[in-house]
This record gives sequence, structure tokens and C-alpha cells, in this order.
Amino acid sequence: MRLIYSSRYEVDIGPHVFPTYKYRLIKERLLKEGIAKEEDFYEPEPCSFEELTIVHTPEYLDDLKNLRWTRRTMFSELPISKEIIDFYLIGAKGTLLASYDALKEGLGIHVGGGWHHAFPDRAEGFCYINDLAFASKMLLKNGEVKNVLIIDLDLHQGNGTAYIFKDEKRVFTFSMHQEDLYPVPKQRSDLDIGLWGGTSEETYLQKLEEALDKIFDKNDFDLILYQAGADPYEKDLLGSLKLSKEGIKKRDEIVRKFTLEKGKNIALTLGGGYSSDINDLIDIHVNTIKTFLLWKREKQ
Repeated sequence: MRLIYSSRYEVDIGPHVFPTYKYRLIKERLLKEGIAKEEDFYEPEPCSFEELTIVHTPEYLDDLKNLRWTRRTMFSELPISKEIIDFYLIGAKGTLLASYDALKEGLGIHVGGGWHHAFPDRAEGFCYINDLAFASKMLLKNGEVKNVLIIDLDLHQGNGTAYIFKDEKRVFTFSMHQEDLYPVPKQRSDLDIGLWGGTSEETYLQKLEEALDKIFDKNDFDLILYQAGADPYEKDLLGSLKLSKEGIKKRDEIVRKFTLEKGKNIALTLGGGYSSDINDLIDIHVNTIKTFLLWKREKQ
């Protein structure tokens, strides 16, 4: 099974809490542990600005194309350069390809992606392009799926994704996040669980299991996109939830139990992560990939 990845994900954004070199380190760890071989990694081409009109407005895309610092781009919390915009163009195509892999193999893995803060007409957070919305809309438009579930377990609410799909009945958005953090105000997902800083691992996992049980009790989905953020970690610099590395692994196992283990098609995106120790961050992301990939291999 291929892993969608690009060496161009490592971009220069200056002094910043977002370590873009983490993607290279994830790849290196997967190779070192024998989880993947070099030929397992597939590098996507960038999607076109024309393709992105399915999600984003022409005016906003024109700003991105021409690298303009405007009221539409200024809230990204990142610099704007061709290298950085290419990172998002490639990442959007990467999530789409991982979604195709999920439909074909049951599991798709994007070593990247998860840019859930971008709105149709503006950037937000560290996000210029909403790859989760792009992949969902492309598959719906092409008739390859009839409905999609987005499970967003990043530390921050997937506000851009929630807004984009607020009137789209074919896409169910579920976000479990820290409530007393950015974004403020929050958007309304189909299901939101906002947790206060200091929430314990036990409470987090219990609420997650209850939520997924509720979602899947009366719904079925052709595709599930799992935004597997590493930032609920107890030592993350931007949050204060109390999940250990083992707790985040249990989180991933719960998602796997409700999805892959029941024969549902799921694509992973890695989302955020801002640990004080980069090794902790790589451990978490690699564990997420292994939790799904190794189980899939055992069952083949």
C-alpha cells in the first residue's frame, strides 16, 4: 500500500511553531523501522487552481496564485511564497489520492494534509487550502461517493470544514477539540464536542467512543476522512488536554474499531502537532500510521 508524501512538504516558513520538517522525519522513521520501503512513497503532482474552484472563490485563488498579501490571505499566520502555496497545492492532491486509495483498498494514508481551517474565501490558522473539503467535493462531484464522514480529532475545531459543509447533507462533520482555544468564534459542525483544558485521557476516550457509536448507529458512509491531529498530546505547546502518547494511540484504535475493522473506507491525514520535543511528535504521527497500516496488512 502506498503512502502519499512529498519532499516539498518541508518548506521554509521562518521561525515558527509548525515544524514542516516533521514530514521528512516521519518518512525516515517509517523506513528505519521497516514499516515502509522507499518505493512505497508516492509523490503527487500539485492540483490546479482551476480544480480548487470547487472549494475556494476565484478571487481568493487569484490572490494565492499571484502571492498577494490581502484581506483574504493575511489571516493564514504563515508567510506567502510560491514554495508555501505549492505545499498546499500538492497537499490537496495528496488527500484526494489518499481518498481514492481508501475507496480501492479500504485504507489511504497521506503523510500530510488536514488543513481544516481554510474557508472558501480566506485563509485561517496555518491553512491556505482546505484539502479535506477539496477531496470530499471532488469525489461527490464525480459520483464516486454518495456521502462522506469527516472525523476531526485535531486539538482545534475544524471550523473551515464545518462552514464549507454547513448546508451539505451528504457530508457529516464531527469535531472533537479543545473548546477554550482558537478558533473563536467556532463554526457549527454536525457534531461538536468541545473539551475544556485539563480534560483527562479517560474522559476524552470515553466521549470519543460514545460519539462514534452515536454517529454510526444510524448512518453509513462511503468514505471517512480522519483528521488525526497529534496536538491533543499533553505536552503540546498550543493546548492543554491531557492525552499521553499511549492515549492518542488508543484514540486511533477506537477510530479504527469503528471504521477499518468494520470494512469502511478510511483515509488518514495527519493534521497539527506542536510538541516541545519533536521526537514525541514523530512518535505520535508514526503510531497513527502504524495503528491502521499494520492492522490492514495483518488482515490481507
